[in-house]
Amino acid sequence: MLFLVLVVIVAAVLLVPPIRRVVLTRWLMPLLSGVIPRMSETERIALEAGTVWWDAELFSGNPRWSRLLSFPPMKLTEEEQAFLDGQTEELCRLVDEWDVNRRGDLSPEAWAFLKKERFFGMIIPKEYGGLGFSAAAHSAVITKISSRCVTASVTAMIPNSLGPAELLLHYGTDEQKRHYLPRLAVGEEIPAFALTEPEAGSDATAQKSEGIICKGTFEGREVLGMRLNWSKRYITLAPSATVLGLAFRLRDPDHLLGDKEDLGITCALLPTSLPGVEVGLRHDPLGVPFLNGPTFGTDVFAPLDAIIGGPKNAGAGWRMLMENLAAGRGIALPSLAAGSAQVAVRVASAHASVREQFGMPIGRFEGIEEPLARIGGNAYWMDATRRLTLCAVDSGERPAVLSAIVKHYLTEAMRATVNDAMDVQAGNGISRGPRNVLSSFYQAVPVGITVEGANILTRTLIIYGQGAIRCHPWVQREMKAIAAKDLVAFDEALFGHIGMVLANGVRSFAYAVTGGAMAPSAVSGPAGDAIRRLARMSAAFALVSDTAMATLGATLKRREKISGRLADVLAWMYVTSATVKRFVDDGQPERDRCVFEWAVDHALHRAQTSLVGVLDNLPHRPAAWALRATVFPFGARWKPPSDRLGSKVARAMMEDREVRERLSSGIHVPSRDQHGLGRLEDAYEKVMTARGLERKLREAVKAGSIPAPGKNGDGSIDAAVGQGVLTAEEGQRVREAVAARLDVIQVDSFDAEVLAEHQN
Repeated sequence: MLFLVLVVIVAAVLLVPPIRRVVLTRWLMPLLSGVIPRMSETERIALEAGTVWWDAELFSGNPRWSRLLSFPPMKLTEEEQAFLDGQTEELCRLVDEWDVNRRGDLSPEAWAFLKKERFFGMIIPKEYGGLGFSAAAHSAVITKISSRCVTASVTAMIPNSLGPAELLLHYGTDEQKRHYLPRLAVGEEIPAFALTEPEAGSDATAQKSEGIICKGTFEGREVLGMRLNWSKRYITLAPSATVLGLAFRLRDPDHLLGDKEDLGITCALLPTSLPGVEVGLRHDPLGVPFLNGPTFGTDVFAPLDAIIGGPKNAGAGWRMLMENLAAGRGIALPSLAAGSAQVAVRVASAHASVREQFGMPIGRFEGIEEPLARIGGNAYWMDATRRLTLCAVDSGERPAVLSAIVKHYLTEAMRATVNDAMDVQAGNGISRGPRNVLSSFYQAVPVGITVEGANILTRTLIIYGQGAIRCHPWVQREMKAIAAKDLVAFDEALFGHIGMVLANGVRSFAYAVTGGAMAPSAVSGPAGDAIRRLARMSAAFALVSDTAMATLGATLKRREKISGRLADVLAWMYVTSATVKRFVDDGQPERDRCVFEWAVDHALHRAQTSLVGVLDNLPHRPAAWALRATVFPFGARWKPPSDRLGSKVARAMMEDREVRERLSSGIHVPSRDQHGLGRLEDAYEKVMTARGLERKLREAVKAGSIPAPGKNGDGSIDAAVGQGVLTAEEGQRVREAVAARLDVIQVDSFDAEVLAEHQN
């Protein structure tokens, strides 16, 4: 009887909200207030900026797959496609990477074309003279340009990404929009945005640049304004900028605007012609000659109307930056990374097919198959992830966490993919010159990894640091309820959170012991199998993440190795989701299956490895042991892509033109007479066309019907034609293939004076 009474009491405490709030929740609220991390004002603004989307589904442990798969795929309008096929292709034909490197800048003709065709106004609405493109079109343009010339792509991306136009569109006054946007769209004004400075890099809130509210003379009249002093560096387009977006801390020591002295970070738009503004000096970003340099301001006076949005936005700069720069982070550099990976597919697969050693194409060697498979698999998931993120942006989302994921993981994959392609090309990859397609991407890799949020801090502070609060179904509600001392809201959030943890514990164990068979899937086929595995990982991640937050509390923010691994799990789950989405949208084509399966195996194995790393290093060992028994009862059994699967991917890249085309569909392919990729593509087509004929030739030599080939093979070809082994037309095709192969394996060499001039 006593036992039944105790059961009733416990049930009442747990299940009846009014009783629970009196007995349990009121006691738990102050206890958890010391565990749940408190947010600074800048952290709060960063968390409230932007929106969550599929990242929140993954955090829940029970994603709604129909929501993902029913999301409309990326599609360009007819106008956008025409621009991509027309003006963008024309720009690619106009620029040449080697010529740009020698000049140290784009040619005057290229600059004029960028302005005339409004490449700087892709995000500016048509009503202000811009193109009014979607994020998908913006990204497609940057991807294609980057495949031809890194400098041109960076020059085009900055005004449409980290530039004043985005801030003006959302916060500018009508007068500011009417004045600046039409000029920015046609390149009459060249913009730069000055944020980074010597003591404020990743910590952009530590601004030393300062503006003091005061009265001064502007255009012949006394006005209330700001006297500005700044020292900024790494500012792209600053050397040629005519208008400068500036982030600085605004102070009002004389209280000319009100009682508050430190107004906070503010963003203003300044003509570089103002007295005291200094631009023109250049940095050298590892030899990639896009315009980048410092800017300085000494006692620069500007009216308060220079603040973006006018005086009412004094101190609102941090919010403006957080709310709007995330979208650009998810477009610009990921597009460059995707373009470089697609070029790597073309270059590596062609070179591996054309280049022969020991009497066979080098792509037949398993040592070459391995990096080829990585290149193809990486290119597939990179473009899939880029596309899905763009769909979210174009649907009205501002996915701050997902944008950080694609920026970090695509630029890191760019590093790995370009390195693999360099290894396949070997000596052809390390000799610079017009024949070398990869060297500019190799030089640009560290730039992409460093700018727009250094990858190391992006991984630890943004992806999981913000994601754990922003994307979690309950944590942010709990924090707000504690801050507001709202007992009812806290009770609902807390027990909702507890219910989610218990459900994910059951899911994790059930999915683990059944190999994912119990997990739901919205489709059948290879994509369905991938979804079931991903569902298992999502439940495990949510359970481990909640346990890490519960056992580490506020200290988790400082445990960057653990938070970084949790960021990896979240990121690789998003990559897998995007890969599945692409494969399903394409109709699950059998020809792409090997590449799809490679990408899924790779991503989920990386996620599993990171999750195991969390469990290995979680300080609360009993919790770690219990988690391991729940999520990995039979051990971590997912393997990386097999050798056999990698061989299928490599063979498809070299021999299946359709697969090769789809893996590199977003790039510019030069005409066949151009050095570099153009000539390499010409050689690839000629060699592949003549491959069967060359086999007949070798068999005839082996049978003794014709003599062995000499230095250039002409003797055996002539003999084969004479003996009827080959027709005259077939013999000519073999000669052309031999000549093309010999041409593209050459490297550039220079007169010493010419080389010294280029290096200086």
